[in-house]
Amino acid sequence: MKKLKIVILDGNCANPGDLSWEEFEKLGEVTVYPSTEDGQVVERAKDADIVIDNKVNITAETIKALPRLKYIGLLSTGYNVVDLAAAKKRGIPVCNVPAYSTMSVAQHAIMLITALAAKLPAHAQSVEDGEWGRCSNFCLFKGEVTELWGKTLGIIGYGSIGRAVAKIALAMGMKVVARKRHTCAADEGVKLVDGLDELLAEADVITLHCDLNAGNAKMVNADFLSKVKKGAILINTARGGLVDEDAVAKALGDGILSGYGADVLAEEPPRHGSPLIGLKNCIITPHVAWASRDARARLLKAAKENIDAFIAGDPTNIVY
Repeated sequence: MKKLKIVILDGNCANPGDLSWEEFEKLGEVTVYPSTEDGQVVERAKDADIVIDNKVNITAETIKALPRLKYIGLLSTGYNVVDLAAAKKRGIPVCNVPAYSTMSVAQHAIMLITALAAKLPAHAQSVEDGEWGRCSNFCLFKGEVTELWGKTLGIIGYGSIGRAVAKIALAMGMKVVARKRHTCAADEGVKLVDGLDELLAEADVITLHCDLNAGNAKMVNADFLSKVKKGAILINTARGGLVDEDAVAKALGDGILSGYGADVLAEEPPRHGSPLIGLKNCIITPHVAWASRDARARLLKAAKENIDAFIAGDPTNIVY
């Protein structure tokens, strides 16, 4: 069997240098690019049998221009960067890695919830600015601190991450309500509801854990926000495209939302800015909820195992 040529298009996303590509190198000749622009894919992958990708777009035109390509492996759960119809037409398996970052994302979502409830950024900043040191009292209030015990968490997207968040929230003494999926059953302590309106009416905190598709793009819009409890906290560790950022910014300014925490934005990185960056009671992190070292190690291991299965003639985690 000839030596496989493997090209990793944007290796720094999953492995900025603290992990190893050694297991991939056992499979063939590996070329790792830290990052790749869309227009560089064909030149870099022209001799590749296998392309490994995270966020670089692989279009139908790109696939057509890579006659040697036999397999596309994703260093992600999402697969919207690949033209699946074109890959399927060529008989090229496109394989993702599900569920590798469940606990890391759940942890991050809970962190955003507790930070916003405690007005953590403002309180921490007051110490750094010396404001607390100048205060006449032993404590300094920079906004109302909310106790989460007894409050209701509404989960939109009750999959593996949503369920993990629910378990943590229940352990914190929160009530949990989740929008029902077609085939899901409630875990103990979780109330399932059919529609969004009931969830929005009950939830003090709303957290998004659903996929992005044509049917739910900008689902968090002015109409959605008109139905939330006044002063609710909104969390998005799913996809930036789920949210109308102008509508969320207005809801923060009008006091409809008391806080917004997100690990995702509509444009990533936000080269043209965002109406949310810099707002009071708004925490934005740079799409790192998934990226604990533990989660990334699981990701690389699973991606390599996907290639092993392909080589063995029985590919797994095909996404079309």
